[in-house]
Amino acid sequence: MTFLEVVETVGKCIDGAGVGVMVVGALAATVAAANGARQHGPDVYRRYRQQLGRSILLGLELLVAADIIRTVAVTPTATSVAVLAGIVLIRTFLSFSLELEITGRWPWQKQKPDSPGGASPAD
Repeated sequence: MTFLEVVETVGKCIDGAGVGVMVVGALAATVAAANGARQHGPDVYRRYRQQLGRSILLGLELLVAADIIRTVAVTPTATSVAVLAGIVLIRTFLSFSLELEITGRWPWQKQKPDSPGGASPAD
């Protein structure tokens, strides 16, 4: 197996892991929300959105990592790097938007003193 084949395989594995994280996270968040709704728990919808957003964020991070690995190691042409830059830019915007939705603050803002870990007290 050549170096390029190994790198391509690693990239595909990380892609699969990213998709898997999103799917498993969505299923886990849905099950937790269904249980919370049956027990009439408070803020079920808000917690569902936060858990779903966290799994999407982690999945996006893995997908970006896979794109970087494949682009830099396999096809380092100017066109592929430009496409990678566009993909990273879009995914970064999505990550920032999701972070704002999940925590109520931008990633560069300091964490609120009354909420350790950036989560609200109801979490």
